[in-house]
Amino acid sequence: MEAINSRDRALQLLQTYFGYTSFRPAQEAPVASLLQNEDVVAIMPTGAGKSICFQIPALCKSGLTVVFSPLISLMKDQVDGLVDQNIPAALINSTLTQTEFNKTMYDVRSGNIKLLYIAPERLGSNFFCNVLRSMPISQVIVDEAHCISQWGHDFRPEYTQLGGLKAAFPNAPIMALTATADYATRQDILTHLKLDHPHKY
Repeated sequence: MEAINSRDRALQLLQTYFGYTSFRPAQEAPVASLLQNEDVVAIMPTGAGKSICFQIPALCKSGLTVVFSPLISLMKDQVDGLVDQNIPAALINSTLTQTEFNKTMYDVRSGNIKLLYIAPERLGSNFFCNVLRSMPISQVIVDEAHCISQWGHDFRPEYTQLGGLKAAFPNAPIMALTATADYATRQDILTHLKLDHPHKY
């Protein structure tokens, strides 16, 4: 995938969709790394604007951004917020009816969605994984990344399935995001996700 060097474009989208004229100091470097298609580990406190670090690159790039999140309520809040700003986003989790799931998958395959929020358990579905592999994936985001670590306080065994992301999408950068991670947890994140010399912020 060709690297993108459009800081001006990123700032334009930031103002258009979020009303900010500049990034916060902690946001600028992770955004720049994702725009260069580089892997990123970002540890930022709640309220620091972690989501913008991948949402703006998602809008800058062609293709689909896939966001893995462990919390249904968090997914819904983020997707509702994006849709309210006319950003094409969707979620797939256990709350969807079959009709809603089918419509979302149709929109994904039609290229009508820019950000797709899903639970890591979905990787257990061969059908779903095959659909993702057929799509132009621009970047993969692992939110609440401490869940991948046996040392993390919210360890989720299904998060260990995310170790196959790098092999499945070798051309897509991966960003791991969390509000807190001690040294052991950070090492677990790097090991399990098989990140390629990631930038650490």
